[in-house]
Amino acid sequence: MKKFLIAAASSGSGKTTFTIGLLRRLRNMGLRVQPFKCGPDYIDTKWHALASGRESVNLDLWMSSEEHVKETFARYSADADVCVVEGVMGLFDGWEKSAGSCAEVAKLCGLPVVLLVNAKSTAYSVAPLIYGFKNFDPEIELAGVVFNQVASESHYAHLKAACEDAGVKCLGYMKRCKDIELPSRHLGLSIDEKLRIDSFIANVEKQIYIEEMRSKEVRSKEVRSKEVRSEDVPLPCGGARGESLISVAQDEAFNFTYRTNIDTLREMGEVKFFSPMTDEKIPEGTDLLYLPGGYPEFFLKELSGNKSMLKSIREYIEAGGRAFAECGGMLYLCRNIIAMDGKNYGMADVLSLEGTFENMHLHLGYRKIVVANQQLYGHEFHYSEVRPIGDGEENTCTAFDAKNKEVGTCLYRHKNLLAGYTHLYWGETNIFHILFDDLQ
Repeated sequence: MKKFLIAAASSGSGKTTFTIGLLRRLRNMGLRVQPFKCGPDYIDTKWHALASGRESVNLDLWMSSEEHVKETFARYSADADVCVVEGVMGLFDGWEKSAGSCAEVAKLCGLPVVLLVNAKSTAYSVAPLIYGFKNFDPEIELAGVVFNQVASESHYAHLKAACEDAGVKCLGYMKRCKDIELPSRHLGLSIDEKLRIDSFIANVEKQIYIEEMRSKEVRSKEVRSKEVRSEDVPLPCGGARGESLISVAQDEAFNFTYRTNIDTLREMGEVKFFSPMTDEKIPEGTDLLYLPGGYPEFFLKELSGNKSMLKSIREYIEAGGRAFAECGGMLYLCRNIIAMDGKNYGMADVLSLEGTFENMHLHLGYRKIVVANQQLYGHEFHYSEVRPIGDGEENTCTAFDAKNKEVGTCLYRHKNLLAGYTHLYWGETNIFHILFDDLQ
């Protein structure tokens, strides 16, 4: 099995575009390709799944321990022919210098790095940049460079010469092409994804040396000693399965989930997916209701119009049913949501809160949530806000960012419901046995 990490000097270099095309190209070669994503992103992973045919898995050193990241990589790569890990931001960008960066993930999991360099408006000047990435950290194995935004063959000749003079293998390039740019991250996958991915493949297939990437020796002696063997790692759900029924919202409006989170729920019992948009009620016999984030703002009419589902969820929670809702799932439980155009849509009316998408601006960052004397870790990513109706709801937590600065993020409790903006990670520690100690 071969494995490598796609990194860049900065965000916006085209990592996701390149990764999508590469994943589909490898899949079309008849290979079982397993995608991974550094960091907490749950949008890029959906592109990965569309391109590869396999669910992508997050590797994050803020939300989980080093041991868990190593075990997760070994577990989900066990049956793959090739593993492609997409980095986040620049190669060495972490929450504190390089702490938590994809460079740390590369070293931890023994991954050689393919550096994607945005060559727009530059030529031979990329030589010192490549040289610096090669020599800055001797524990990083820089397997080669791929150039993006290349204007012509003559432009590529200058770039290739720079690569050679920096002592790094050149693995090809992608032409400048507006037709294959990804949409705004707030628009999700609302485009014609299949046609878009096919365009990515065409660009990758013509100019990237796939076989050289796959044949590259991937581990130095030092990295190999840190490796976790897949046979040493228990597969998810390997033990006795719990008896709980966990109902998870999953449709176009609610789909921001982590693969390892869902597998942890499967260890607790049977997981049933349902659609708040089209189903009449939640699954019968639900022991735990999970409403993840997503894009409810694009489906407010459908969500508000499904009165039977709203009634089913409200009655379940008011009767003491255990529930966890995050971001878009929390908004769904508000009394109402004000859309971007100012229209007002009634929702489940469980929380004494009003959600709004008016005057949107981004709230983004890692979060440490302290609740019930426990520290829980996650990530916040949303454009909306909530405001109290009357006395509002009780906040049960204190929240901190990655710099350990207190932030105003809340975790609301209403009976046995916990709801907040933070997308919590429980792939390593089952938070539900902490939050609901009577849950089987």
